[in-house]
Amino acid sequence: MLLNTPICDFGWQAPGFSLKDPRGKVFTLEESLGDRGLLIAFICNHCPYVQAIGERLASDTRELMAEGVNVLAIMANDYDIVPEDSPEQMLAFARHFGFEFPYLIDEDQSVAKSYGAVCTPDFFGFNKDGELQYRGRLDDARMGQFTDRNRELVDAMMQIAETGHGPEQQIASMGCSIKWRGEAFC
Repeated sequence: MLLNTPICDFGWQAPGFSLKDPRGKVFTLEESLGDRGLLIAFICNHCPYVQAIGERLASDTRELMAEGVNVLAIMANDYDIVPEDSPEQMLAFARHFGFEFPYLIDEDQSVAKSYGAVCTPDFFGFNKDGELQYRGRLDDARMGQFTDRNRELVDAMMQIAETGHGPEQQIASMGCSIKWRGEAFC
């Protein structure tokens, strides 16, 4: 099911969390917030929207990390009903696209729920104080047309890194619904 994310609730405070990557390394919000902000991307392996942006996401986040913006991705899907999103598959997916950011498992889905994540991909851009400043899409590229694109996420995160504030105009990300435990999967 195709979903759009809500508009940015500027200043909303990021809830704390402690999540592991597929190898068991723990990451927390507090340790991940940096002087130039933090991007949290709710993604998964099986979503065609995430697959379509995988290379661009890897490239854009490498650039952001080189500029001092921290990046985390979180997989919140129930991988018991979507085995393609299992921790083992997360490792292969990250390797395939060359993700250099930590890709974390939200096993009980509590982090996705506390953030109000609704789809994959769902991007949350925070300033150094953990205040939400961006809730939009990666870029304006259409399927198969990736050369002339407006890199909205990179531009927003660089603005946040420099000023602490995100752009007033943001276009919601869209993608597949998060596969919640106990809900039917179509």
